[in-house]
Order: sequence, then C-alpha cells, then structure tokens
Amino acid sequence: MKKLFGTDGIRAVAGHAPLDSATVYAIGLALARSLGTSGVAPRLILGMDTRESGGWIAATLTAGLTAGGATVESAGVITTPAIAFLTRKHGFAAGIVISASHNPWQDNGIKLFGPDGFKLPDETELAIEAEIFAELARQSATPVAADSAAPPVNDADRAEYIRFLLEAVPGLSLDGRRIVVDCANGAASAVAPQLFQHLGGEVIITHASPDGRNINEHCGALHPSVVAAEVVARQASMGITFDGDADRALFADDQGRVVNGDAVLLLAGRHLQHLGLLANNTVVATTMSNMGLEAALKRSGIRMLRAPVGDKYVLEQMNATGAALGGEQSGHIIFAGRSTTGDGLLTALLLLDILHRAGKPLSELVADLKVFPQVIVNVKVREKRPLESIPSVAAAIAAAEQALADSGRVVIRYSGTEALARVMIEAESEPLMRQHADAIAAAIQAELGL
Repeated sequence: MKKLFGTDGIRAVAGHAPLDSATVYAIGLALARSLGTSGVAPRLILGMDTRESGGWIAATLTAGLTAGGATVESAGVITTPAIAFLTRKHGFAAGIVISASHNPWQDNGIKLFGPDGFKLPDETELAIEAEIFAELARQSATPVAADSAAPPVNDADRAEYIRFLLEAVPGLSLDGRRIVVDCANGAASAVAPQLFQHLGGEVIITHASPDGRNINEHCGALHPSVVAAEVVARQASMGITFDGDADRALFADDQGRVVNGDAVLLLAGRHLQHLGLLANNTVVATTMSNMGLEAALKRSGIRMLRAPVGDKYVLEQMNATGAALGGEQSGHIIFAGRSTTGDGLLTALLLLDILHRAGKPLSELVADLKVFPQVIVNVKVREKRPLESIPSVAAAIAAAEQALADSGRVVIRYSGTEALARVMIEAESEPLMRQHADAIAAAIQAELGL
C-alpha cells in the first residue's frame, strides 16, 4: 500500500514529513533516477501555486533532481493543467506541480505528470516511493546545498498555455457580458487576468492578490457562494471560481445560484451529443455525483458511469470505455482529446462557448436539472482504519442503506488528500437524509475522531 502518494500526489503540512526538506530532496533524487535511461539526463518542468512554502520546496526539490542528473525548467506560478499541457507538448520526461490545491496555505504538495501529460498510474507511484524510502534509508540526514535555488522562470511557458486556451474556443467573444472571475488568490491569479483580456466584455477579476497565505481563504471554489453573491451585487451574467491550482472550476448563474460540476457535465454532454461528438453517448461521473444528474442525462439518452472520486480515476474509466467527457461534482472536468487532466480555465472557456452558441443564460440551460437533496459531513480523523471493520460504523451505514433503499444513496469514504472521513447521503427525504448522515458521522467521530 502506498504511504506517500494520495489520490492527488504527495500532500502534507509544509515542513513536516513527508514535506520536510530531507524527504523533498529524496523525492527529487528518486524521481531523477527513476526517469534516467541509458545515461540520458531527463528534462523536467516545474510549476507551483502561490503558497509561501512553494519557493523553498521548489529549491530543495530542484537540488535533489539535479543531484540525480536531471535538468529542470521552471514555469513559475502557473496552474496544474498548464504543467500537464507543457509536459506533453515539449516532451519533458515529467512535469511537477508544487501545490496542495484546495487545502489551506499551511499545506503543500507535489503532483507528478508523465511525459504523456497524464497523472502517473498507481504502480509507477509505488515504484518511485520505494526509491524515495531507499534513499532516505541511505542518508540519515540528506544534505541540501545552502545556496540551492529554484531555476529561473521561463515566462514563455505561461504565454504558450494562454495561446492554447484561446485556440480551444476560436471566435468566442464576451462582448455584451459582464463576468466575475474569482482566482482564489491561487495559481489562476497569474493566468486568468491575461487570458480574459483577449475575450472582450467586462471581466471583473477578484481574489487575484496572493500573499502566500490567503490562497483559498474565504474565496475560490471552496466558497462558491462568494462569487455568486458578487454576481448579484455586480448585476453580472455569470461567475467563475477556481481552486488553488485551477484544475477545477465552479460557476454562478445570472441569478446568483451556484452551478457545480454536475451541471457542467450535463451541459457539455448535451452539447457534445448535439455535435455528434459524445462517444457511445456516455459520460463518466463519480460516486459523489447527484442522482439528479443521472436522471437528466438519461432523459437525453445519455448513459452515466460512476468512477471512484479523483479525476485520475475518472480518466481511467474514460479511457477504458472510450468516453469523451468525464468529471466530478467538485468541478474537475475532462474533455478527451483536449486535456489530460481537469482544467478549470479550459472548462470555463468551453462553458462560455456553449452559452455563446446557445444565446441563452446559464440559468435557463440548467433549469431541468432537479437535484436530489444531498448532504456531505466531513469528520476529522486521527487514522484511516477500514470503516467496514468498525462495528458501530458498519451498523450505522447498513441502517442508512436499508432505510433509503431505492430512494437515495450512501457514500462513505476517506479523503485522499486530507485527514477526513466524508459522509455523503442523498435522498428524496431530507429529514431522513440528515438523520442518517449525522448518525454515521457520530459513529466515526466516536471511534476515530480527533
């Protein structure tokens, strides 16, 4: 079982294992050695979000990479999907992103992409982990050069990514529209202002002043009600909000209502179906997507498959079934042939293009999506024991499943990026839904809570 990699890379409190300097150095060294072949020095590209720990992690990681024989190019502060795009476009051996996505500023992480621009499969991550632990065992205290520094930033990388995004929506114009864009004080702050200035209209950029500690703080995709309120206050036609590394996006319609990834999948699925581009009339969602999405897609003759939570697992099922579209309720949307991972900026542009072509507001296009009441309760846990092995928790889950039967769903899982157990229940009966969600959460809290 993996000990370092979660569902989205290695993530922890910056400065603490496994993001202490010794381990970060070992990660760089192990990665360089695992990528090196036939004496050829591997080329890697590195990017980061706006957390204050990003600088020293980049410098330490680079020191390990170069000690292992790799050469490193830095794209500076840039979005996660931009690194995936650049890695594939320029044939880098790997792409590295220093980011903890939606987590608070104290956390950070290391995400890896292969030369094809896709996140690494689990077996590759396991092999890299083995090399990391072997390196740590060889060196009780990994020496890091005092003058280690991240490589100079290549500003051309960001410009190239922006060109790629604009080329994805030729002819898109925002003239006559007022749009609010919330950058979460994260990586989108370095890209979105330059991108949207090419599209006309009135674009109001908010939360684009990162200070190293305000990423995701009362803004961004974690708090979509903030951009929704701004849409109403500014009398805008739409709001867009990103997470810290901008690999996902949520939206607000012209009436100030939050529009999540399920609604985006519905609109994009119908649009691709109309164009004859929705392979097998199939959309891949996750276990967290609402039953209402499944019903709405079915009315349009579209089949919905469910993958485990995590855009890499959505992508795996897309590849296995040939699906052209997949994503998560949280806003990770993947368009096969256009992106190799969730891309919030690309999703935003493609959604704007759908609205532009339809000539209708977002609220009208999603009006028939009837969402089942859903509640998600997060429980902080001290460990992640198998829930089915805990009698009180297993009994609470079984009771909920029996009571809801065919009128709801129960999904209980551990977060792959945080020390949390997530209790999700949706049902036609809201009181019953909340009753069972609270009961399961209480059982987990009693056995595993902090």
